[in-house]
Amino acid sequence: MTEFEGIHIEARDVWRRYGRGKDAFDAVRGVSFTVRRGELFALLGTNGAGKTSTVELLEGLASPHRGVIRVFGDLDPVADRARIRPRTGVMLQEGGFISHLTVRETVQMWGELTSRPRPVEEALDLSGLAHRQKVAVQNLSGGEKRRLNLAVATLSHPELLFLDEPTAGMDAEGRHATWQLIRRLQEGGTTILLTTHHLEEAESLADHLAIMHRGRIAAAGTVSEIVAEHASTLSFDLEDEHQDDLPFSGRSVKRRGVRVTVTTGSLQKDATTLLNWAAGRGLELGRFAAQPATLEEAFISIARRGDITGGQEEDE
Repeated sequence: MTEFEGIHIEARDVWRRYGRGKDAFDAVRGVSFTVRRGELFALLGTNGAGKTSTVELLEGLASPHRGVIRVFGDLDPVADRARIRPRTGVMLQEGGFISHLTVRETVQMWGELTSRPRPVEEALDLSGLAHRQKVAVQNLSGGEKRRLNLAVATLSHPELLFLDEPTAGMDAEGRHATWQLIRRLQEGGTTILLTTHHLEEAESLADHLAIMHRGRIAAAGTVSEIVAEHASTLSFDLEDEHQDDLPFSGRSVKRRGVRVTVTTGSLQKDATTLLNWAAGRGLELGRFAAQPATLEEAFISIARRGDITGGQEEDE
Protein backbone atom coordinates (compact mmCIF):
# COMPACT_ATOMS: atom_id res chain seq x y z
CA MET A 1 0.00 0.00 0.00
CA THR A 2 1.37 3.43 -0.95
CA GLU A 3 1.13 6.47 1.28
CA PHE A 4 -1.76 7.85 -0.77
CA GLU A 5 -3.68 4.56 -0.78
CA GLY A 6 -3.70 4.78 3.03
CA ILE A 7 -5.52 8.13 2.93
CA HIS A 8 -9.26 8.12 2.26
CA ILE A 9 -9.91 11.87 2.64
CA GLU A 10 -7.50 14.76 2.29
CA ALA A 11 -8.59 18.40 2.45
CA ARG A 12 -5.96 21.08 1.87
CA ASP A 13 -6.72 24.78 2.46
CA VAL A 14 -10.36 24.35 1.44
CA TRP A 15 -12.63 27.37 1.10
CA ARG A 16 -16.33 27.51 0.28
CA ARG A 17 -17.95 30.76 -0.75
CA TYR A 18 -21.62 31.63 -1.10
CA GLY A 19 -22.70 34.63 -3.18
CA ARG A 20 -20.61 37.14 -5.08
CA GLY A 21 -19.17 40.58 -4.66
CA LYS A 22 -20.19 42.48 -1.55
CA ASP A 23 -22.71 39.76 -0.67
CA ALA A 24 -20.09 36.98 -0.69
CA PHE A 25 -19.70 34.91 2.46
CA ASP A 26 -16.96 32.38 3.14
CA ALA A 27 -18.58 29.57 5.14
CA VAL A 28 -15.41 27.47 5.04
CA ARG A 29 -12.08 29.26 5.35
CA GLY A 30 -8.85 27.39 4.85
CA VAL A 31 -9.81 24.00 6.30
CA SER A 32 -7.22 21.20 6.16
CA PHE A 33 -7.33 17.68 7.59
CA THR A 34 -6.65 14.06 6.69
CA VAL A 35 -8.71 10.93 7.33
CA ARG A 36 -6.78 7.68 7.04
CA ARG A 37 -8.05 4.33 5.87
CA GLY A 38 -10.10 2.54 8.57
CA GLU A 39 -10.25 5.61 10.83
CA LEU A 40 -13.30 7.21 12.41
CA PHE A 41 -12.96 10.98 12.16
CA ALA A 42 -15.48 13.21 13.97
CA LEU A 43 -16.16 16.73 12.75
CA LEU A 44 -17.65 18.90 15.48
CA GLY A 45 -18.58 22.54 15.46
CA THR A 46 -20.61 25.35 16.88
CA ASN A 47 -23.84 26.28 15.09
CA GLY A 48 -22.99 27.80 11.72
CA ALA A 49 -19.37 26.67 12.01
CA GLY A 50 -19.26 25.29 8.46
CA LYS A 51 -19.51 21.53 9.15
CA THR A 52 -22.28 20.84 6.65
CA SER A 53 -20.67 23.05 4.02
CA THR A 54 -17.42 21.15 4.47
CA VAL A 55 -19.00 17.69 4.31
CA GLU A 56 -20.93 18.61 1.15
CA LEU A 57 -17.61 19.43 -0.50
CA LEU A 58 -16.15 16.08 0.59
CA GLU A 59 -19.21 14.28 -0.80
CA GLY A 60 -18.83 16.02 -4.16
CA LEU A 61 -22.07 18.00 -3.96
CA ALA A 62 -20.16 21.20 -4.73
CA SER A 63 -16.66 22.29 -5.71
CA PRO A 64 -14.48 24.30 -3.32
CA HIS A 65 -13.96 27.96 -4.09
CA ARG A 66 -10.29 27.36 -3.39
CA GLY A 67 -8.16 24.48 -2.18
CA VAL A 68 -7.93 20.77 -2.95
CA ILE A 69 -9.96 17.74 -1.85
CA ARG A 70 -8.95 14.18 -2.70
CA VAL A 71 -10.76 10.95 -1.83
CA PHE A 72 -9.27 7.44 -1.98
CA GLY A 73 -5.84 8.88 -2.60
CA ASP A 74 -6.13 10.82 -5.86
CA LEU A 75 -9.81 11.10 -6.84
CA ASP A 76 -11.63 14.42 -7.09
CA PRO A 77 -15.09 14.26 -5.40
CA VAL A 78 -16.71 16.19 -8.27
CA ALA A 79 -14.76 15.18 -11.38
CA ASP A 80 -14.49 11.53 -10.33
CA ARG A 81 -17.92 11.19 -8.73
CA ALA A 82 -18.90 8.21 -10.90
CA ARG A 83 -15.87 6.27 -9.63
CA ILE A 84 -16.27 7.36 -6.01
CA ARG A 85 -20.01 6.92 -5.50
CA PRO A 86 -20.12 3.09 -5.61
CA ARG A 87 -17.46 2.99 -2.89
CA THR A 88 -19.16 5.40 -0.47
CA GLY A 89 -22.25 5.57 1.71
CA VAL A 90 -23.98 8.75 2.87
CA MET A 91 -26.37 9.09 5.78
CA LEU A 92 -28.10 12.46 5.60
CA GLN A 93 -30.13 14.10 8.36
CA GLU A 94 -33.26 13.60 6.25
CA GLY A 95 -33.71 10.37 4.31
CA GLY A 96 -36.47 11.45 1.94
CA PHE A 97 -38.26 8.10 2.20
CA ILE A 98 -41.72 7.32 0.79
CA SER A 99 -43.88 7.40 3.88
CA HIS A 100 -46.41 4.68 2.97
CA LEU A 101 -43.80 2.03 2.14
CA THR A 102 -42.83 -0.44 4.84
CA VAL A 103 -39.32 -0.63 6.24
CA ARG A 104 -38.61 -3.78 4.24
CA GLU A 105 -40.01 -2.31 1.02
CA THR A 106 -37.86 0.78 1.51
CA VAL A 107 -34.67 -1.25 1.94
CA GLN A 108 -35.59 -3.42 -1.07
CA MET A 109 -36.22 -0.36 -3.24
CA TRP A 110 -32.89 1.22 -2.32
CA GLY A 111 -31.16 -2.13 -2.82
CA GLU A 112 -32.36 -2.17 -6.44
CA LEU A 113 -30.59 1.15 -6.94
CA THR A 114 -27.36 0.00 -5.29
CA SER A 115 -24.40 -1.85 -6.75
CA ARG A 116 -23.80 -5.21 -5.04
CA PRO A 117 -26.18 -4.51 -2.10
CA ARG A 118 -26.10 -6.61 1.05
CA PRO A 119 -29.17 -8.88 1.50
CA VAL A 120 -32.25 -7.15 2.87
CA GLU A 121 -32.34 -9.42 5.92
CA GLU A 122 -28.73 -8.57 6.73
CA ALA A 123 -29.39 -4.84 6.38
CA LEU A 124 -32.42 -5.07 8.67
CA ASP A 125 -30.55 -7.11 11.28
CA LEU A 126 -27.55 -4.79 11.12
CA SER A 127 -29.70 -1.74 11.78
CA GLY A 128 -31.85 -3.37 14.45
CA LEU A 129 -35.04 -3.01 12.38
CA ALA A 130 -35.86 -6.67 11.63
CA HIS A 131 -38.75 -6.61 14.11
CA ARG A 132 -40.16 -3.46 12.45
CA GLN A 133 -39.83 -4.52 8.81
CA LYS A 134 -43.60 -4.58 8.17
CA VAL A 135 -44.20 -1.14 9.70
CA ALA A 136 -44.81 1.83 7.38
CA VAL A 137 -42.08 4.46 7.43
CA GLN A 138 -44.60 7.10 8.50
CA ASN A 139 -45.24 5.13 11.71
CA LEU A 140 -41.58 4.88 12.76
CA SER A 141 -40.20 6.94 15.61
CA GLY A 142 -37.55 9.56 14.91
CA GLY A 143 -34.83 7.25 16.15
CA GLU A 144 -36.08 4.35 14.02
CA LYS A 145 -36.03 6.55 10.93
CA ARG A 146 -32.38 7.33 11.70
CA ARG A 147 -31.68 3.58 11.84
CA LEU A 148 -33.41 3.17 8.49
CA ASN A 149 -31.20 5.93 7.08
CA LEU A 150 -28.19 4.01 8.34
CA ALA A 151 -29.42 0.72 6.86
CA VAL A 152 -29.74 2.35 3.44
CA ALA A 153 -26.38 4.14 3.71
CA THR A 154 -24.57 0.87 4.41
CA LEU A 155 -26.30 -1.30 1.79
CA SER A 156 -23.32 -1.21 -0.57
CA HIS A 157 -20.67 -2.26 1.99
CA PRO A 158 -19.08 1.21 1.63
CA GLU A 159 -15.36 1.71 2.00
CA LEU A 160 -16.04 5.28 3.10
CA LEU A 161 -19.14 6.26 5.06
CA PHE A 162 -20.39 9.79 5.80
CA LEU A 163 -22.66 9.96 8.86
CA ASP A 164 -24.45 13.26 9.45
CA GLU A 165 -25.84 13.35 13.01
CA PRO A 166 -26.50 9.58 13.03
CA THR A 167 -28.14 9.44 16.47
CA ALA A 168 -30.25 12.61 16.31
CA GLY A 169 -33.67 11.94 17.85
CA MET A 170 -32.65 8.67 19.49
CA ASP A 171 -33.07 7.80 23.13
CA ALA A 172 -30.06 6.63 25.16
CA GLU A 173 -30.63 2.95 24.37
CA GLY A 174 -30.93 3.59 20.64
CA ARG A 175 -27.89 5.84 20.67
CA HIS A 176 -25.67 3.22 22.32
CA ALA A 177 -26.98 0.49 19.98
CA THR A 178 -26.08 2.68 17.02
CA TRP A 179 -22.61 3.26 18.44
CA GLN A 180 -22.13 -0.50 18.57
CA LEU A 181 -23.17 -0.75 14.94
CA ILE A 182 -20.77 2.02 13.93
CA ARG A 183 -17.94 0.24 15.75
CA ARG A 184 -18.79 -2.98 13.91
CA LEU A 185 -18.65 -1.17 10.58
CA GLN A 186 -15.27 0.33 11.44
CA GLU A 187 -13.95 -3.02 12.65
CA GLY A 188 -14.99 -4.39 9.25
CA GLY A 189 -12.69 -1.88 7.55
CA THR A 190 -15.05 1.01 6.80
CA THR A 191 -13.59 4.51 7.05
CA ILE A 192 -16.10 6.84 8.71
CA LEU A 193 -16.49 10.61 8.81
CA LEU A 194 -19.02 11.57 11.47
CA THR A 195 -20.64 14.88 12.31
CA THR A 196 -22.37 15.13 15.67
CA HIS A 197 -23.54 17.50 18.39
CA HIS A 198 -23.18 14.77 21.00
CA LEU A 199 -19.74 15.26 22.53
CA GLU A 200 -20.04 11.93 24.35
CA GLU A 201 -20.52 10.32 20.94
CA ALA A 202 -17.29 11.84 19.62
CA GLU A 203 -15.40 10.87 22.79
CA SER A 204 -16.65 7.30 22.56
CA LEU A 205 -16.12 6.69 18.84
CA ALA A 206 -13.53 8.99 17.31
CA ASP A 207 -9.92 8.12 16.59
CA HIS A 208 -9.32 11.75 15.68
CA LEU A 209 -11.57 14.79 15.57
CA ALA A 210 -11.65 18.43 14.56
CA ILE A 211 -13.69 21.24 16.08
CA MET A 212 -14.79 23.94 13.64
CA HIS A 213 -15.67 27.50 14.58
CA ARG A 214 -16.57 30.29 12.18
CA GLY A 215 -15.41 28.42 9.12
CA ARG A 216 -12.03 27.31 10.44
CA ILE A 217 -10.63 24.41 12.42
CA ALA A 218 -10.05 25.66 15.94
CA ALA A 219 -8.68 22.40 17.37
CA ALA A 220 -7.73 19.01 15.95
CA GLY A 221 -6.20 15.77 17.16
CA THR A 222 -7.20 12.93 19.46
CA VAL A 223 -9.62 13.62 22.30
CA SER A 224 -6.69 13.46 24.76
CA GLU A 225 -4.63 15.92 22.72
CA ILE A 226 -7.45 18.45 22.50
CA VAL A 227 -8.41 18.14 26.15
CA ALA A 228 -4.77 18.48 27.24
CA GLU A 229 -4.77 22.06 25.92
CA HIS A 230 -7.39 23.05 28.49
CA ALA A 231 -7.04 23.43 32.24
CA SER A 232 -8.19 21.02 34.93
CA THR A 233 -9.43 22.07 38.37
CA LEU A 234 -8.97 21.21 42.04
CA SER A 235 -11.76 22.32 44.34
CA PHE A 236 -12.20 22.00 48.10
CA ASP A 237 -13.49 23.68 51.27
CA LEU A 238 -10.93 25.36 53.55
CA GLU A 239 -11.34 27.82 56.41
CA ASP A 240 -10.34 31.41 55.60
CA GLU A 241 -7.41 31.54 58.04
CA HIS A 242 -5.58 28.79 56.08
CA GLN A 243 -6.23 30.01 52.56
CA ASP A 244 -3.34 32.49 52.44
CA ASP A 245 -0.87 29.66 53.09
CA LEU A 246 -1.91 27.58 50.08
CA PRO A 247 0.97 26.30 47.89
CA PHE A 248 -0.58 28.15 44.92
CA SER A 249 -0.95 31.81 44.17
CA GLY A 250 -2.05 34.28 41.54
CA ARG A 251 -4.92 34.01 39.12
CA SER A 252 -4.97 30.19 39.29
CA VAL A 253 -6.72 30.37 42.68
CA LYS A 254 -10.33 31.55 43.09
CA ARG A 255 -12.01 31.89 46.49
CA ARG A 256 -15.69 32.13 47.33
CA GLY A 257 -16.05 31.94 51.09
CA VAL A 258 -14.59 28.66 52.24
CA ARG A 259 -14.76 27.19 48.71
CA VAL A 260 -11.46 27.30 46.81
CA THR A 261 -10.92 26.41 43.15
CA VAL A 262 -7.45 25.96 41.68
CA THR A 263 -7.03 25.94 37.91
CA THR A 264 -4.12 23.79 36.79
CA GLY A 265 -2.43 22.38 33.74
CA SER A 266 -0.76 19.67 35.86
CA LEU A 267 -3.59 17.99 37.71
CA GLN A 268 -1.75 15.04 39.24
CA LYS A 269 1.30 17.06 40.30
CA ASP A 270 -0.70 19.89 41.86
CA ALA A 271 -3.16 17.51 43.54
CA THR A 272 -0.23 15.71 45.17
CA THR A 273 1.28 19.03 46.27
CA LEU A 274 -2.02 20.17 47.76
CA LEU A 275 -2.74 16.92 49.63
CA ASN A 276 0.78 16.77 51.04
CA TRP A 277 0.47 20.40 52.14
CA ALA A 278 -2.83 19.69 53.92
CA ALA A 279 -1.51 16.51 55.56
CA GLY A 280 1.56 18.33 56.84
CA ARG A 281 -0.67 20.85 58.61
CA GLY A 282 -3.26 18.38 59.84
CA LEU A 283 -5.96 20.01 57.72
CA GLU A 284 -8.98 18.33 56.14
CA LEU A 285 -10.05 19.54 52.72
CA GLY A 286 -13.82 19.37 52.65
CA ARG A 287 -15.63 18.24 49.48
CA PHE A 288 -12.29 17.72 47.75
CA ALA A 289 -12.61 17.12 44.00
CA ALA A 290 -10.05 16.77 41.20
CA GLN A 291 -11.74 17.41 37.85
CA PRO A 292 -9.76 16.76 34.66
CA ALA A 293 -10.52 18.86 31.60
CA THR A 294 -13.20 17.43 29.31
CA LEU A 295 -14.04 17.63 25.65
CA GLU A 296 -17.17 19.57 26.62
CA GLU A 297 -15.06 22.21 28.37
CA ALA A 298 -12.74 22.42 25.37
CA PHE A 299 -15.74 22.80 23.05
CA ILE A 300 -17.35 25.50 25.20
CA SER A 301 -14.06 27.37 25.41
CA ILE A 302 -13.83 27.40 21.63
CA ALA A 303 -17.49 28.42 21.24
CA ARG A 304 -16.87 31.46 23.47
CA ARG A 305 -13.95 32.70 21.45
CA GLY A 306 -14.07 35.54 19.00
CA ASP A 307 -12.97 34.89 15.45
CA ILE A 308 -10.30 32.19 15.18
CA THR A 309 -6.95 33.61 14.24
CA GLY A 310 -4.50 31.94 11.97
CA GLY A 311 -4.83 30.81 8.38
CA GLN A 312 -4.43 32.95 5.32
CA GLU A 313 -7.30 35.26 4.49
CA GLU A 314 -8.77 35.15 1.02
CA ASP A 315 -7.33 37.79 -1.26
CA GLU A 316 -9.91 39.91 -2.96
